[in-house]
Amino acid sequence: MIIQPGVLALTLGSGITLILLLFAGGLGLKVLFRWDITSSSEAQLALERKTYLISALVQYGLLFEIVSLFLFIYTADDLHNLLVGAMCATGSLNANAYGFPALYAKIAILFLSAAWIALNYIDNKAEDYPLTKTKYRLLLVILPVVATGYILQIEYFSRLSPDVITSCCGVLFSEGGKNIASSIAFLPVKLMQSLFYCLFAATVISGVAARRTLRRIYVLCLSFLSGTFFLMAIAAILSFISLYFYQLPTHHCPFDILQAGYYYVGYPLYASLFTGSFFGVMAGVVEPFRKISSLSSVIPAIQRRWALVSVIGIVLFVAISLIPVVFLPFKLEGY
Repeated sequence: MIIQPGVLALTLGSGITLILLLFAGGLGLKVLFRWDITSSSEAQLALERKTYLISALVQYGLLFEIVSLFLFIYTADDLHNLLVGAMCATGSLNANAYGFPALYAKIAILFLSAAWIALNYIDNKAEDYPLTKTKYRLLLVILPVVATGYILQIEYFSRLSPDVITSCCGVLFSEGGKNIASSIAFLPVKLMQSLFYCLFAATVISGVAARRTLRRIYVLCLSFLSGTFFLMAIAAILSFISLYFYQLPTHHCPFDILQAGYYYVGYPLYASLFTGSFFGVMAGVVEPFRKISSLSSVIPAIQRRWALVSVIGIVLFVAISLIPVVFLPFKLEGY
């Protein structure tokens, strides 16, 4: 294993989080079978105190997992200096079979962790804690995902070797590549731009409508479109957004924009995308909980805020992506 501060922080932090989740998972099983908020028994009171403490600790652990995605990408990008043939995080992640699976696991963990924190926030707003069982069911789903991500992360870092020659992004995202990423990267640019901006407009309109009216149809549309926009935005970065930042018609790497040479613009770009997409999706996910009497006045206010955050995040993502289009001379005419 390459010993580096980022590697040590990720290994230690994710290890502590996994231990917390293992302990919380045991408590979660008790909650699923023994939780009864209407009971005033000593066992129920003890369970309530434990869930309050464990939920607080789990929340901090999952917050680390959210941040750790960006730390993982930053670390992978930093490690490219030690690997032969690597020019950015693409080369580092491609240095062994565990790099990209670890990244995908980290992305899944980010969304699941943020969803749990959101449910925990809503649950604490009601006196009867109506989502306690729901959030602990979700925690039992998160636990194996975090464990898998931790194993993949350990395998990835432990199998890195400066002696291994890896492939750079020019190979992985080349026109002759046989992977999905290269196929997406070389889809017709005009078609991708049309789909991207149409979906952007539809998502923003549904977000504004959801915030103003809170009608179920608009909230669910925002949720669906936000999730779809996330996938479309990743494809757009590969297809044409990255080209404007690099000022090159053949450079499709989604990781080089995270480097100092491009003013680390990738971090606010991806952060705004993750934020906007997540809160848009969650606005629809919590829609069924409006039927719960103790949450009937809580959920609508939260949905309004989340719809606003979703719109702001998605608009910010597009605004950042348009900076080189507006201010730099490179054009994609003819592609």
